[in-house]
Amino acid sequence: MPVLASHRKPRTKVRTTTPAVGFTTAALASVTLLSTQSATAAPAPAEPKPAIEDVQKKVDELYRQAGSATQQYNRAKAASTAQRTKVDTLLSDVAKRTEKINEARRELGAYAAEQYRTGGIAPTATFFLADDPQAYFDQSRLMSRSTERQQKAVDDFRTQQAEASKKRAEAVQSLESLTETQTTLRSSKQKVQTKLTEARSLLAKLTAEEKARLAELERKKEAEAKEKAKRLAARQAAEAKEREEREAAERKAREEAAKESAKDSGSGSGSGTGTGTSPGSGTGTGTGTGADGSYAAKAEKVLAFARAQIGKPYVWGASGPASYDCSGLTQAAWREAGVTLPRTTWDQVKVGTRVATSDLRPGDLVFFYDDISHVGIYKGDGMMIHAPKPGANVREESIYSMPIYGSVRPA
Repeated sequence: MPVLASHRKPRTKVRTTTPAVGFTTAALASVTLLSTQSATAAPAPAEPKPAIEDVQKKVDELYRQAGSATQQYNRAKAASTAQRTKVDTLLSDVAKRTEKINEARRELGAYAAEQYRTGGIAPTATFFLADDPQAYFDQSRLMSRSTERQQKAVDDFRTQQAEASKKRAEAVQSLESLTETQTTLRSSKQKVQTKLTEARSLLAKLTAEEKARLAELERKKEAEAKEKAKRLAARQAAEAKEREEREAAERKAREEAAKESAKDSGSGSGSGTGTGTSPGSGTGTGTGTGADGSYAAKAEKVLAFARAQIGKPYVWGASGPASYDCSGLTQAAWREAGVTLPRTTWDQVKVGTRVATSDLRPGDLVFFYDDISHVGIYKGDGMMIHAPKPGANVREESIYSMPIYGSVRPA
């Protein structure tokens, strides 16, 4: 019996692969470890707070930059005021010249109307139409003078028109300069405000402990500056004493020389009875008068004014009487002595005579920082009166509280 064929399709053998247990386990372990680390990882560390010494330096630098911007503001403000005065003067001049042009135009109009009414007649026709030759010549001279007046009116009109045009162009140019100056003024003002805001923001972030630490640093800095001032005062006193002793010795030597000269000329030898005179009996004394005395008198007025302002607040751009910035105070103080100083530190440093720190005298101006952005009035003994910075009042302070740029004697 034949074998029946099976109707079932033969199964295709499918090869199943078993994943590598080691690799899978390692991958799962890695994922789990990473997940665990991500879940338990600490947040990124915050940026470390700056040391209080760095904050102090940063705040001082911001105040210095604000002081420099204040001087830019003062210069722009002074220039703006001067430019505004010039523009107003030019515009007033243009208005006056325009009125003169209108007057000349009205005069020319009257001449034109007169000529239109009379009409132009040839000289020959005028001669024949005249009643007599003399009348012709009289009328001719009259017309000649009239023509001269008309010509002068035309010339005046052209002159006034040219001058008015010139002044108008100057006014336009001055207005453009004024606009540029006012732009600089606004920019400088914004810069000052930005620097002061940044400084206040830094100080506002300090804790009570940090503020106390900062105050301690300021006291230490102030004490060091005062110690330097004392050393300068001692050195100046020693030099003054040495100078006085030297001058006294010189006076004594001159007096003795004068006495010896008087003896030699007053005592005669032989039998003569004449008595000699002593022409060299005068004594020389250094009284410190003249230029030195004049400056000392002015300096006394300057310092009296400055002392009266102690306690008034520093306000940038202010020049009194209720508040001051540094150069506003020096300008106002020296004005009391009859000396006009420019508005900014950059211009004040150019006035008068430069003097060394060791040769400072009361009334001298001391300038600070490489950019010459601060100034104070020297009062003697290494101390000055100045308007320090925003948030502070006019006060006495050591000249060594800031890096010295140089000093001048204004008068």
